[in-house]
Amino acid sequence: MILKVCGITNQGDADAAMGSGATALGFNFYPMSPRYIAPELAATLATPGVLRVGVFVDEAPAEIAQIARIAALDVAQLHGDESPADYPAGMRVWKAARVSEDFDFARMEQCPAEAILLDGPAAQLYGGAGVPFDWRLARGAHRRIIVAGGLDASNVGRAIGLAQPWGVDACSRIESSPGIKDHTKMTEFLLAAQAALRP
Repeated sequence: MILKVCGITNQGDADAAMGSGATALGFNFYPMSPRYIAPELAATLATPGVLRVGVFVDEAPAEIAQIARIAALDVAQLHGDESPADYPAGMRVWKAARVSEDFDFARMEQCPAEAILLDGPAAQLYGGAGVPFDWRLARGAHRRIIVAGGLDASNVGRAIGLAQPWGVDACSRIESSPGIKDHTKMTEFLLAAQAALRP
């Protein structure tokens, strides 16, 4: 299962996440985000053995590919209005979608991305709004699903139980301030997720 911590901006947070069992780390390359990190800085953060995921919003495929090369990314996580024609060639893609009451899961069945990241409603914020959705809606989807939005140690076990996802992703609710992780909350989140996965 993917255990992802998003909004990584420094080596200390990356080390703490990896030390507590994270299998993927997210770097936000959306310039308007309070968790934005320059590709050149992301490139200096050592993350052996975990997936490096770049968060993008309506970025041109060529620009995504360039940032991916600079920052040594494994996955592009797309949060905007991108169509499959906008996906960067030759890269793994996770397509993010915001789940509202009228969300159409059938629309996601045809999406060519490797996984669908389901996030809560968040107005104009991308990557870290801290709003959950009804996880029951994701159960039974015929896709790899990553649950995001408002997850922390208090609810990730329930989210896993209800959604049966391929992965979980936390950001704002395990921070001390935007872009700075609270290591205790982050560790508790990861340990709770691991506990929920045990038979």
